Amino acid sequence: MVLLTLAIGQAPERAAAQSLEGVLMPGKVIAGHAKLESECTNCHVRFERTAQDRLCLDCHKDVAADVKRKEGYHGRIKLEPCRTCHTDHKGRDFNIVPLDENKFDHNLTDFPLRTGQLNPKMTCRSCHAPKTKFRDAPALCVSCHKKDDVHKGTLGAACADCHSEKNWKEARFDHDKTRFPLVGKHIPVPCKDCHRNNVFKNTPLACNACHKKDDKHKGQFGEKCESCHTAKAWPDITFNHDTDTKYPLRGKHKQTKCESCHTGHLYQDKLQTACNACHKKDDVHKGSLGPQCDNCHTERNWKEARFDHSKTRFPLLGKHADVECKACHKSGVFKEAPMACIGCHKKDDKHKGTLGELCGDCHTERNWKESKFNHDKTRFPLLGKHRATKCEDCHKDQNFKQTPNDCYSCHKKDDKHEGQLSQKCERCHGEQDWKKANFNHAYTDFPLLGKHLVVECKGCHASQRYKDAKTDCFACHEKDDIHKHRLGQQCEGCHNARNWKAWDFNHDTKTRFKLDGAHKKLNCYACHMRPTDKATLPMACVSCHAADDIHEGGFGKQCEKCHYTSSFKEIKPRLGALPATLWAGAPRSLGVSEAR
Repeated sequence: MVLLTLAIGQAPERAAAQSLEGVLMPGKVIAGHAKLESECTNCHVRFERTAQDRLCLDCHKDVAADVKRKEGYHGRIKLEPCRTCHTDHKGRDFNIVPLDENKFDHNLTDFPLRTGQLNPKMTCRSCHAPKTKFRDAPALCVSCHKKDDVHKGTLGAACADCHSEKNWKEARFDHDKTRFPLVGKHIPVPCKDCHRNNVFKNTPLACNACHKKDDKHKGQFGEKCESCHTAKAWPDITFNHDTDTKYPLRGKHKQTKCESCHTGHLYQDKLQTACNACHKKDDVHKGSLGPQCDNCHTERNWKEARFDHSKTRFPLLGKHADVECKACHKSGVFKEAPMACIGCHKKDDKHKGTLGELCGDCHTERNWKESKFNHDKTRFPLLGKHRATKCEDCHKDQNFKQTPNDCYSCHKKDDKHEGQLSQKCERCHGEQDWKKANFNHAYTDFPLLGKHLVVECKGCHASQRYKDAKTDCFACHEKDDIHKHRLGQQCEGCHNARNWKAWDFNHDTKTRFKLDGAHKKLNCYACHMRPTDKATLPMACVSCHAADDIHEGGFGKQCEKCHYTSSFKEIKPRLGALPATLWAGAPRSLGVSEAR
C-alpha cells in the first residue's frame, strides 16, 4: 500500500488516476472492446452513470439509429441502461449479447414471424447465418425462396403480393388490379392457357394474341377486337357506327356492306369522310363546289337536291327569288355566277360606273328603280337646311363620289371674312342658319374675361376680317393710358379685364428691383420719367444717383456696398478696413473720423 501511494505521488495526477482506475477495474473487457480498455473514459464518465449509455450509442451507430427512429428490436423494447443486458468486464471471451432463442419475441423486430414461419423444424440459424449480425438477416422472400421461384424472377422480388407464409404454393392474386381484369368468359380460363410456362410478366394483352384463329376478317380490321366484340360472347357485335365513329350511317349508307368502303386495313388506311371521295364520278359540278356534297344532296337519293340559297353569301331576296337558277348559273359550275349586282345589271346603271359596283347601297331587290340611299351613313350626313336641299344642287352630275364635302366648296360666295378665318366654316356656323354664328372665344389666343364678355364683336373687330384684330391691351386702351406711355404697354401687368381702374402691382415680387428704404416713398414717375414700350430701367444706383456721387466715380458704381437705401448719407460700418489714403481728403460729413 505504501509503494502504491508513493507511485501515485510521484506520477502526474492524471496518470495516477488512470493507474488507480486500472487497479480497481473489475475485470477484462471483451475482445471487441479491448482497444478501448486503456482509457476508462472511452466508456465511463466520472460521477455520471447515465453517460455510459450515450457513449455506447456513439459507437454502436446502427443501434442508435434504431432507438431514434423507434425501429428494430432496440427501438421497440422498453428503454433501459445498456449494461442491464450487456455486462462487460467478464473476460475477453465472455458473451455480452446473451440470447434465449426460445423466449425471444420476434414481433419486436422489423420482421415479425407469421403462420408458416413458426414451423417447429425451423431454428434461428435457418435464417441467421453464423458470424453475421442478427439484424443483417435478409428480409426479402426471394432471399430464401429463390429456388422456389417458378417465375424465374420475371415478376420481381415482391413475392408477398401473391404468396403467403402459410403455404408457399397457394396464391392469392387479384387479376382486377392489373391492366387486364378478367371479365366474362375469361374468368374460368386456367392461368396456364394465357401464361405459358408460368411467365406472367410479358403476357400479351391484345385479343388477337389469343383469338387470331377466330378472326374472320383476316386482320383487315386490325387487332382491336374489343371495338366490336366482348368477353361475354365472341360472336356478339357491339359496334355502333353512329355513336362509335364520327361518321353516322344514314339513308342508303346503312345498307352498304363494311367492305364496300373499308377496302384496306381498318386502322392503317383511314377513310376520307368527304362525299366526294366516293362520289367523284357523280359530281356534275366538276369539283367547283368543293367536297361538301351534303350541302345539297342527301344519303337518301343522290339526285335529289335540297339547296338553301339563304346559307350562301348570296341569299335570294325580292325578285331574285323568282329567277330561275339557269338565269344566273349558266353551267353546272355554279361558282362561276357573279355576286356583284353590276354583273347582271350593268345595262341598268345610269351612273355609268361612277358610284362603283355596290348597287345594293341604294337599290333593293324588290324594285331596281327605288332608292334607299341614307345620306347619314356617308361621311357627310345631312343636317339642318341641308336636308331640304335638292341632290342636284350639290351633285352637279351623276358622279356622286367626287362631290366635295367641305363647307367652303359650296359657301365660298357667302364668306364675308374673305378667307381670313380659314375654310373651316363649321367652327362658327351651323347647318340650321348660315347667318348665325356660334363662336367660342375661349378656344382662341384671346379668351374673353371680365368686361370683355359684354363687348360687341365690332367693338374690337372693325371688319369681318377678324384675324386683323390686335390682342394686346394697348391697341384698344391707349386712350385710357394716364401714364402717358411712361410705364410701357404691358397694361395687364397692373390692370385686369374686370375693372380697368382697379390695379394691383407689387414691385417687390414682379420685378428684380425690390423697393426698400427711401425708395418706397417715391412716386412711380420719379424713376419712370420717359415714354417707353417696356417699363424697364437700369438697376444700378448710379443710374439715378450719379449727381449725388461726391466720389466722382472713384469708388465704382456699386453704391450699395457703402450706402443704405434709407438714407444716402449713412455709411455702412465696415469702412475701417479701407486704406487710410482713400479717406485722407474725405469730408467730415461722411463720418470718416467716427467710422474709424
